[in-house]
Amino acid sequence: MIRYALAILLVLAMSGIAFSARAAPGTDLPGDSVYQLHAPLLDQDGKTIDFASLRGKPRLLTMFYASCPYMCPLIIDTARMSERALGEDERAKLSVLMVSFDAKRDNPAALKALADKRKVDTARWSLTGTDAAHVRKIAAILGIQYRPLDDGEFSHTSVLILLDAQGRIVARTETMGKVDPEFVAAIKQVLGTH
Repeated sequence: MIRYALAILLVLAMSGIAFSARAAPGTDLPGDSVYQLHAPLLDQDGKTIDFASLRGKPRLLTMFYASCPYMCPLIIDTARMSERALGEDERAKLSVLMVSFDAKRDNPAALKALADKRKVDTARWSLTGTDAAHVRKIAAILGIQYRPLDDGEFSHTSVLILLDAQGRIVARTETMGKVDPEFVAAIKQVLGTH
């Protein structure tokens, strides 16, 4: 986790964002919160969300792209499996945020089509896109590697990340296609149910 905290601080510094080990003046966000980064997100309903405004609730966070034929559907399935390992009251306390790598094609219509196709609960899940510069910053803060390919696809890390209510990275898993018991235990601990 120290490695991820250092990566967050490095990206924030490179972005010109002030930070400290304590909360920045006027906020009560910890210095290692990913929400120190202000990034405009546009969700599947065309609603603008500032990445920094998402504090206040634990959430699963991942990156994907809507036209991905293989790993991204598996990421969605794995997030659902992780949710199903929780009780109904626990699921109600957890949100899911997916940020697209594909700044060119993943507009609200493409994200909405994917949400409908995959029957995503958009009351708790947000499928979002942003511009290419913010995609790079978010990926760097999260320690997610990606690379656009010549055919329009992306090579990328497949990971689920757990953030606490203040936006600190608590746990991550690259186990896809099945439940990672340690990751679910971390979710329960953050939710205060373990």
